[in-house]
Amino acid sequence: MQSAKFIQAHSGRRGAISVYGQEANADTWKMAKMNMAIRGIDADFGPYHADTFTNDLHPTLKADFILANPPFNYHPWNQEKLLGDVRWKYGTPPAGNANYAWIQHMIHHLAPGGKIGLVLANGALSTQSGGEGEIRRKIIEDDLVEGIIAMPTQLFYSVTIPVTLWFITKGKQQKGKTLFIDARKMGHMVDRKHRDFSDEDIQKLADTFEAFRNGTLEDVKGFCAAATLPDIAKQDYILTPGRYVGIEEQADDGEPFEEKMTRLTSELSEMFAKSHELEQEIRKKLGAIGYEI
Repeated sequence: MQSAKFIQAHSGRRGAISVYGQEANADTWKMAKMNMAIRGIDADFGPYHADTFTNDLHPTLKADFILANPPFNYHPWNQEKLLGDVRWKYGTPPAGNANYAWIQHMIHHLAPGGKIGLVLANGALSTQSGGEGEIRRKIIEDDLVEGIIAMPTQLFYSVTIPVTLWFITKGKQQKGKTLFIDARKMGHMVDRKHRDFSDEDIQKLADTFEAFRNGTLEDVKGFCAAATLPDIAKQDYILTPGRYVGIEEQADDGEPFEEKMTRLTSELSEMFAKSHELEQEIRKKLGAIGYEI
């Protein structure tokens, strides 16, 4: 629905796109169909709800754009029924985690020149379990990963963990390069439990990505950097943005180093003394109720 709005806002015809999808949960499938219908968007979500892995309802589909927020670290996903599946071009994903099954399923359905935007748990950036590291290496060496954006916590109402945006593209403009963005400090708290991004935040990320694609990006310490395939190979094919963007440069506060170290060690000494006092107090309180440490 957002994609249709985007096309309309950019002087395109909403009806020029074909929307496809699949959902395993019956209620969610019905709600998705209803959502499209009341907005007048023609969408093919399959004749019934079905599991994406064991019953791919769009086996011949090659999509120009794929948007997905698959369930994180999903298992079991019936891996034992899908050994040798044509979608596992880069290796069979482990039975205990479907993250790389989702990624490969989407790559399989991507048209030449197509783009994927998906949300994943951070573990997928660096895991080596069950051959996932080897699958990630092959995907990277096939020059498919265009960008990785590390997002802050509390963006979703359902989960509070930090997540990552993956952008996978066939036929990248910047061949042999990947954009890394660390956006973990961005956004603002709407309430005590939920964070949101302003239009300015979103525009900053979009402009950064566009500059990268146009070859005009300037690396910003602690925020963004373009890395080559050899750069990523040196990091053992781990895609954590912090490894590439580095640490944000801190402004010099003008305090001489020796003076700062004297002050900090003095403060640390006071903290240690306080901690010993607290330790004795805790021991005393526990002893009073019959628990000795």
